[in-house]
Amino acid sequence: MKKLVALLAASSALLSGLQVYAQDGKLEVFNQKREMQAVLQEIVDDFNKENGTQVELVTVPDAGNVLKTRMANGEAPDIINIYPQNMDFQLWAKDGQFVDLTEQEFLSKLKPGSAEQYAVDGKVYNLPLTTNAWGFFYNVDKFEELGLEVPKTWAEFEALVAAIQEKGETPFAGSFSTADSWSLNGYHQLAWATVAGGFDGANAYLRHSDQGAIKGDDAQLQAVAQRLRLLTGTAQKNANGASYADAVATFAKGEALILPQGIWALPAINEQKPGFKVASFPFPGEKEGEAMTVGAADLAFSIAESSKNKELAVKFLDYLSNEDVLRKYYAVDGMPTSLTALENESAFEETKGITDLAFTEKQIVWLQKEWDSEEGFWHLTTDFINDDSATPDALAQYLNNFFDTMKR
Repeated sequence: MKKLVALLAASSALLSGLQVYAQDGKLEVFNQKREMQAVLQEIVDDFNKENGTQVELVTVPDAGNVLKTRMANGEAPDIINIYPQNMDFQLWAKDGQFVDLTEQEFLSKLKPGSAEQYAVDGKVYNLPLTTNAWGFFYNVDKFEELGLEVPKTWAEFEALVAAIQEKGETPFAGSFSTADSWSLNGYHQLAWATVAGGFDGANAYLRHSDQGAIKGDDAQLQAVAQRLRLLTGTAQKNANGASYADAVATFAKGEALILPQGIWALPAINEQKPGFKVASFPFPGEKEGEAMTVGAADLAFSIAESSKNKELAVKFLDYLSNEDVLRKYYAVDGMPTSLTALENESAFEETKGITDLAFTEKQIVWLQKEWDSEEGFWHLTTDFINDDSATPDALAQYLNNFFDTMKR
């Protein structure tokens, strides 16, 4: 009996504590976008001021690994800035660790299908507010000075790179180090998507084929190898040891004319204050009109099922999907938004060459949505680019080694 009384007392204390917690309006928002911390903090401060709450924005180094550790330890933040195309999100959703948002009214503010494309078992667990995209930045002034034109096909792209070299300039600002091999993820994925027929075609060949099915003499693989090889020997000196920041600096200084990178690089480029006009273009296809970009939800939020204050968490997500609130974020970030109210706004001309394809059939979701992991793919990409003796057979072997582990 004493034990039962003690348990009841403990439960009462716990419930009392939760009620106080809820009444206090406390909530943790875990942020993975460090570069956007300032504007997110401003939004959180506005929310607290309007609602008398104590929502706290938490931004930490190495946020991805911190989040994995916290989720594994049952310490999920109340609201999580998370990427719903990633496998860990899908596994956590299947495991019941996120609140089902399917019936929430704020989803009606988004473009049709924006949230549903990340549904797990038919349920929406995430509010995706913006999308990233990948392509090429270029030095507009130098292009005009040298009489160069933006390529519309893959053949034109190869000719452009050759022309830049003939004129004594460096085509690419590259970050081909193993540590920053992620920065070429978009390049390699788009090489596959433009050759193999988009997201489904690429994953049918890479992820869903039989073990060992990727062959060096296959026409698709050879076409992809040709596209990767375009980066070999055409970037700045020591690109194989260069970081993402090094590549941005090289481009901004005018020491290379093209930066292969996601649109998230624009703020970093602007910080360098380049003395030329910046613009962008997407990854060219075999034929004109077949250019593509790859991307997925970037500013996106889920609510932890374990949150003690779900009502306030839903209220905060509804606040984030407010037109005026997201406009404040968009004015700094510039990534295309899924909010229909902002679909005609374009804050950054520099990225329009890429972002004009966002939310169209020319934008595929990152291929790793159907992979178990992705880092090995990043590394094999730079390994192949940095080794000019590597053959298509070697690339096929790299790819089989990576994907075969998923095909068991």
